[in-house]
Amino acid sequence: MKTVAFYTLGCKVNQYDSEAMLDEFIKEGFTELEADKKADVYVINTCVVTNTGERKSLQMVRRCRKINPEAFIIIAGCLAQREADNLLNKGADLVIGNSRRKDIVKLYKKALMQKQGLSAVESIKKADFEPLSVENYSHKTRAILKIQEGCDRFCTYCIIPYVRGGIRSRKLQSIIKESSNFIAQGYKEIVLTGIHLSSYGKDLKDLSLIDAIRAAAQDGLYRLRLGSLEPVAITEEFVKSLSQIPSICPQFHLSLQSGSDSVLKRMGRRYSTEEFKNAVALLRKYFKDPAITTDIICGFPGETEEEHMQSLEFVKEIQFAKVHVFPYSRRSGTKAAAMPEQIKKEIKNSRAHDMIKIGEYSQQKYAESFLNKTMPVLYEEEYKDGAAGYTDNYLRVETIGAKPNSILNTRLVSYNNGVFIGRLE
Repeated sequence: MKTVAFYTLGCKVNQYDSEAMLDEFIKEGFTELEADKKADVYVINTCVVTNTGERKSLQMVRRCRKINPEAFIIIAGCLAQREADNLLNKGADLVIGNSRRKDIVKLYKKALMQKQGLSAVESIKKADFEPLSVENYSHKTRAILKIQEGCDRFCTYCIIPYVRGGIRSRKLQSIIKESSNFIAQGYKEIVLTGIHLSSYGKDLKDLSLIDAIRAAAQDGLYRLRLGSLEPVAITEEFVKSLSQIPSICPQFHLSLQSGSDSVLKRMGRRYSTEEFKNAVALLRKYFKDPAITTDIICGFPGETEEEHMQSLEFVKEIQFAKVHVFPYSRRSGTKAAAMPEQIKKEIKNSRAHDMIKIGEYSQQKYAESFLNKTMPVLYEEEYKDGAAGYTDNYLRVETIGAKPNSILNTRLVSYNNGVFIGRLE
């Protein structure tokens, strides 16, 4: 029996794409192995958001070849879309971009027959939404459901629109079908994801994100969690509608990127800090103590010390539940890469360190506000003499005596290093 191993870098969209490609191999009779095992086929689903993601993608090619020199290596995803021919010279037997993942097994067989490297990367400028689907996740409590692909924002620092193409939205009937399938299989939480989730429906007549959310929120679903949202999508009508969907998790990721209006303008972001603040206020108006999380880029080209301080102060003011911090990563082909006044690496790292400290303090403060409260926890994995899982607002809890794939009322008795110790009630 042939074996396949997947290694996935980057976002939740990539995780979904990998699961969909894995499904195609499983249907063909392959057995899945961990990425560090000796497999017949390795699929590396790549990321190009940062230099680190790109470097790790190439490192994994070398690692897989070392584990099994005779293995067939497939490179898929964003790096494949960007550098197809180059990757064939770096050890790949098959390169698949972001439009033919459904055909992965068919293309694998074709490459085997012709006994030479095959590039299956096509232009995605006018691509339709690719009909990927996932039959089963190995993770038995939470499933990712991809409803949107592509982006047309062209923020000055971001390479994603070039490698993912324009906005494509999944049809409502397809969303309903996959959500219902997950619920029937016993999944208790679904995470809706997309490259630019807030743009859902832009290419479909009279549809918007709230329609897709309602389609996914089928009867029997315990939790529905949303991926990253744009601040300008957070209108009162949208948030009020969200609050009327019982399964919606009160955890919202609003991508900020900078707390300085002048930096936001250079980034090509289409909102101000005031608009961001208003979006947060709306979420806090309709949801009790929601977790508001975000991303911040430090050291964007031309960022002054004053702008850095503005960003720090804004992040302090909002009081996020979690802040993901990234030093600016220069991406060839973007407008920001050609901007003057590129910030030195040591300054970017120093500013990122400042921001991380603010984020950690904010996270600690938010988490500690839930100490000694009893909350339902969806336990997902075995941990020591019990299980670990998450509250609806994404607080991690580890509890002795808990069982995976169960929902249990748990008192949050102590908190340390981002984790609660729970006690079953």
